Amino acid sequence: MAVAKKSTAVSRKQAAVTNSKVVAMKSDNSASASTEVRKIYVIDTSVLLHDHNCINSFEDNRIAIPITVLEELDKFKVGNEMKNFEARECIRIIDRLSDEHTLQDWIPLENGLGGSMRIILNATEELNRNAESIFESRKNDHKILNAALKLQQEEPQCKVIMVTKDINLRLKAKALNLPAEDFKTGKVKDAMIMYSGRSTIEGLDSEVIRQLYQDGKALDTEVLGKEKQNNHFYILKNCTSSALAYYSSKAQEIERVDKVYAYGIKPKNAEQAFAMHAILNPNIRLVTISGVAGTGKTLLALAGALEMKNQYDQIYLARPIVPLSNKEIGFLPGDAEEKVNPYMQPLWDNLNFIKNQFSDNEKKRKIIDELQAQGKITICPLAFIRGRSLSNCVFIIDEAQNLTPHEVKTIITRAGENTKVILTGDVRQIDTPYLDEQSNGMSYVIERLKGQDLYCHVTLERGERSELANLANELL
Repeated sequence: MAVAKKSTAVSRKQAAVTNSKVVAMKSDNSASASTEVRKIYVIDTSVLLHDHNCINSFEDNRIAIPITVLEELDKFKVGNEMKNFEARECIRIIDRLSDEHTLQDWIPLENGLGGSMRIILNATEELNRNAESIFESRKNDHKILNAALKLQQEEPQCKVIMVTKDINLRLKAKALNLPAEDFKTGKVKDAMIMYSGRSTIEGLDSEVIRQLYQDGKALDTEVLGKEKQNNHFYILKNCTSSALAYYSSKAQEIERVDKVYAYGIKPKNAEQAFAMHAILNPNIRLVTISGVAGTGKTLLALAGALEMKNQYDQIYLARPIVPLSNKEIGFLPGDAEEKVNPYMQPLWDNLNFIKNQFSDNEKKRKIIDELQAQGKITICPLAFIRGRSLSNCVFIIDEAQNLTPHEVKTIITRAGENTKVILTGDVRQIDTPYLDEQSNGMSYVIERLKGQDLYCHVTLERGERSELANLANELL
């Protein structure tokens, strides 16, 4: 009995020690939680114009908007371009959030995660470091930097981070010892290994290739192995022969791909054959075609659309207007159509190239002229598409790499019944200052929609414009 009592006493002592350790660990965890550095993100105008709903993308952290950013939003709110729409929507969101508050309070956000927002006023006289003095100029960028520096000074227990799409503003912030980063929502992980839409399989059984040529399809999809992906293209090879193929998980078969003519345009290589197949496939409602200059992206899209003219009532050709040399569209002479025509000229060039495949008296050339006269082929800037529901049409968007993810989403959601959307572009040739290979709308679509039943992507690599163009792409 004495031994038993002694054992019980020891057990109680061990339990007490264990409990005290647990209490200590809990108290350590609470101390760690209480000392966790809270983040405050200072949002630049470029981010709000990129995505008006961005303030809900920072989880439970605080969002600070400099008063200068509100001034810039006010300047952008008038107009019909996407950035004007983003500015108006952003102003409405801030107004709704501040309905029962002043903007000097930390106002709860609508993301349901506990985040909050406030406006920061300018106050240069109180700063230890003044961006306007350091950079020796009074610019809005420097006022925004000062607002962030003021917040950094007022909230030493928090980590203040500048968020901007402007690379130079990020560099200036870091030069002032202010952490800065790009807006990461919507960015793809690695644009350098982006999905290409095609694979090459070598050493294949010759029976599969024979069956593809004989029947146009093969039912043994297991030969694709690890490369099997929905709405994906393949170059199948063995020692003696090869074939171009396409796999759809819906059809559960491998289909042969041929180099078919579309309104006088014939694919010159395997990638172009894949692109034309995707364009003409009635089961695919959204196609993206990427590739460097001269690979035939826009030409294939337009020729395919003309080939399908009897399936649709309208063909729309559009591209984002990106002014060069700071020459804004409003300063160009003429009415709306005359203003946008210089930016739409590449689309007219491709249409004229297709027309020139036929003589003046040929039926197909006359059909193109009739479609233009009847307004069934329409070339327009993307700003004119906003707010419309596009039904029973082919909608081709050229230079789609110059769109933001939100803009691409807005465009695709315009698609009504029996509408096909084709995006073409080169993610390595971006003309807007606030986008890159990872954050543009085309990369976003490719990354998010690959493998979906209604979507297909093809990357074109071989240029077919001319030997000189190919030489420039390779060496310059």
